[in-house]
Amino acid sequence: MKKRSSSTRNVLYALLAFLVIVPYLGLFGVKMWYNHKIDKIANARFIIVDKETLSLKLFDYSGNEINTYGISCGKNPGNKGRIGDLKTPEGIFHITEIEEASTWGHDFKDGKGKIEGAYGPWFLRLEVPGHKGIGIHGTHKPESIGTRDTEGCIRLKNEDIADLKTKVNIGMVVIVLPSMDDLTATRIDSLLRTEKKSN
Repeated sequence: MKKRSSSTRNVLYALLAFLVIVPYLGLFGVKMWYNHKIDKIANARFIIVDKETLSLKLFDYSGNEINTYGISCGKNPGNKGRIGDLKTPEGIFHITEIEEASTWGHDFKDGKGKIEGAYGPWFLRLEVPGHKGIGIHGTHKPESIGTRDTEGCIRLKNEDIADLKTKVNIGMVVIVLPSMDDLTATRIDSLLRTEKKSN
């Protein structure tokens, strides 16, 4: 009889210990999850590309500016509408891939043929509906920074894209703002389309 009550007592003690420890483990798990979420918020960042000032600015979650880089963007003013229009898209996008691009080449159709290293060391691919090849990248042509010289991408100096790459992550928000020239060109395009439809 004593053996049975002793083993029953041990089972009850084990059950009691389990009931006491489990809530603490749950609280510990919730605390770890909460701290991880707080760290993610504290490290959250976003990018604003301004086609008026030809700059890319990196901000923290509070809106404090971390870095500013000079850029080159699409040769033609206006919002990207179709492949080959040489316009940089405007709006809110996300970084979908961070790709090593130092071996990539490109033919700019300027008679010079394929240029090796055209994209610099890194390519930050943006999710732009209808356009797979838009991103933020380096360049073989640093003198183009501060001008409108690209086929639609956002171009930085190689040392700037290397620095930016260390501060971004997949999923980061990138906001591209139009210049006054872009707004005017987009408005004219819209009026021409409307006029064409009515004829």
